[in-house]
Amino acid sequence: MAKVLVVMGSDSDLAVMKKACEALAACGVESEVHISSAHRTPDKTAKLAREAEARGFSAVIAGAGMAAHLPGVVAAYASVPVIGVPLEGGALKGGDALYAVVQMPKGVPVATVAVNGAYNAGLLAAQIVAVHDAAVRQKLAELRANMAA
Repeated sequence: MAKVLVVMGSDSDLAVMKKACEALAACGVESEVHISSAHRTPDKTAKLAREAEARGFSAVIAGAGMAAHLPGVVAAYASVPVIGVPLEGGALKGGDALYAVVQMPKGVPVATVAVNGAYNAGLLAAQIVAVHDAAVRQKLAELRANMAA
């Protein structure tokens, strides 16, 4: 079964980031959730990212607020696609996180969704998986048909 790693910097991000897991589950994609901060637990974060492909993950969804370094740090180590979810918070209400995630330097790509757009991050990760998984592709088609109806 296809798997996507979901990482966030704090357990306070869980309420938003669980929506990524819900979208993945709706598409038949398993997720594994970890709390790992780019700043407070950098070694753990690097290990998760480095081992993602070997552990069978097809993509990583990384959510972070304010300075939002987590998606970029994960992308620096991971060999699978990384999707960043800028999280609302702080004085700038997520604007700072959005800019931080979307402005990755050349050579370190991070796909970026809207502020608090974890559900769309889950769908995007499922689309990545669906490139090589017909069952996930079918579930995505059904999901879109249901939304249209």
